[in-house]
Amino acid sequence: RSGAASKMSILGLKKKQPKTFKVKVITMDAEMEFSCEVKWKGKDLFDLVCRTVGLRETWFFGLRYTVKDTYAWLKTEKRVMSLLRTGWVNVSFTLQVKKQILDEEIFCSPEASVLLASYAVQAKYGDYEPNFHKPGFLAQDELLPKRVLMQYQMTADMWEEKITAWYAEHRGIARDEAEMDYLKIAQDLDMYGVSYFAITQNKRDTDLLLGVDAQGLHIYSPNSKLNPNKSFPWSGIRNISYSEKEFTIKPLDKKKDVFKFYSSQLRVNKLILQLCIGNHDLFMRRRKVDSIEVQQMKSQAKEEKARKKVERQILAREKQMREEAERAKEEMERRLFQLQDEARLANEALLRSEETADLLAEKAQIAEEEAKLLAHKAAEAEQERQRIEATALKTKEEKRLMEQKMREAEQLAVKLVEQSERRSKEADHLKQDLTEAKDAERRAKQKLLEITKTSYPLIAAYSTPPPPPEGGDLALGSGSMRIDFKDSDMKRLSMEIERERLEYVEKSKHLQDQLKELKSEIESLKLEEQQQQAGVYSLRNEARGYPPEPPYMPHSNVRTTLHAP
Repeated sequence: RSGAASKMSILGLKKKQPKTFKVKVITMDAEMEFSCEVKWKGKDLFDLVCRTVGLRETWFFGLRYTVKDTYAWLKTEKRVMSLLRTGWVNVSFTLQVKKQILDEEIFCSPEASVLLASYAVQAKYGDYEPNFHKPGFLAQDELLPKRVLMQYQMTADMWEEKITAWYAEHRGIARDEAEMDYLKIAQDLDMYGVSYFAITQNKRDTDLLLGVDAQGLHIYSPNSKLNPNKSFPWSGIRNISYSEKEFTIKPLDKKKDVFKFYSSQLRVNKLILQLCIGNHDLFMRRRKVDSIEVQQMKSQAKEEKARKKVERQILAREKQMREEAERAKEEMERRLFQLQDEARLANEALLRSEETADLLAEKAQIAEEEAKLLAHKAAEAEQERQRIEATALKTKEEKRLMEQKMREAEQLAVKLVEQSERRSKEADHLKQDLTEAKDAERRAKQKLLEITKTSYPLIAAYSTPPPPPEGGDLALGSGSMRIDFKDSDMKRLSMEIERERLEYVEKSKHLQDQLKELKSEIESLKLEEQQQQAGVYSLRNEARGYPPEPPYMPHSNVRTTLHAP
């Protein structure tokens, strides 16, 4: 029994287990998979997704799925199993606008695309950090529509530079605020929030486009989705209905015509009606007083926003303090390295200073010795200068004396030359007198010889005459011729004259040599007065040693006296 009971309980549990199926929900930044029961309705799945993602403003969102290349909204009152044929569900939150812009489902100008891309980067990466966000960090991100990229001749690096320039200006904006700023810019785009459907205004198949958004219904031409041809605001619509493929819009003003159009399928009319109901409900909700739940949610959102703001401020302050601390650390490290370099340089400078001091000490010692030597040389130079000055004065005096001596010597030389000429003339005269005397002596001797020879017989007859008297007087017979002749005196006179003449010639020659030497030394003394002191003294001594003028010695003269008979 126990075994059977346990088996039955297990079978009972198996029967009680509900049947489930897998549903995958894709958001812009996440992919979730849920297990849904077969009996779940659309509201159950929607509430589960909202709880999972933390979404409280549920009335702004819904679940939509794809059916035959068209979108359909998940109905909250019907079972999920009856609506879905596949397990793929796309959560169309407002953040999906980014994908719609990149897929060019929403037209965006190039400048707005760059600005939106900068907010998208801020929402993804936070504040811009130059040290962390190096060039090329956006290479893997899709930020701009291909139409914008093809419209300009710009490289990816150039686009990244443009986006980064705007991104750097968003510093301090939180990620959720960046997303909200993204949506604020995106909601001003002409095609934002508009769902387009292909319609015809009549059965002749005139192609038109119906646009449904939060403001109302709009009719567009097929080639222009930006500017509607006709618009029906929600505040001006009284009723919307469809019958089969015909769709009717009744204005609130009864004077205006009812607008009718036709769709290709009945299912499309149902989808259009659902979108109209949902957008109209939101339009009316925005114009009503918020419920207590909404007020609580807004209050909580405000508190949450304030709390996040405080947290961001604290985080920003801590980040700033950390950055300041890092900068201070870097500054201290830099200062430390600088001080180390300065210390090293100072140490090297100290070593160089010590070496320089040693060199300077050696140089000072050498300079002192050189100074002493120079002082000694200066003293010697001063003494030499004084000696030279004294010598110069002495030399000048001696030069003057030498010049005077030279003049006296020149005068003496002239006088000696004159005396020499005079003595030469006297010598010639004496020689002439001597010659005449010798001739007279020869003639006298000849005459005497002739007389002797003539009177020899007479003398022989007589006795020997007495010797002639001293004095050498000779008396001839008929006449009287007296010759006073002393042979020894004549020889002595001739020798003295010759000797004096030779001495005079020798002294004259010696005097001329001395005069020439004196002149040359005086000329050299004019150029080198201070170097030729010894020569000056020698010249002065030589000048003082001139031989005296030879004395005038009277010559003996020979007188011949002829007495007439």
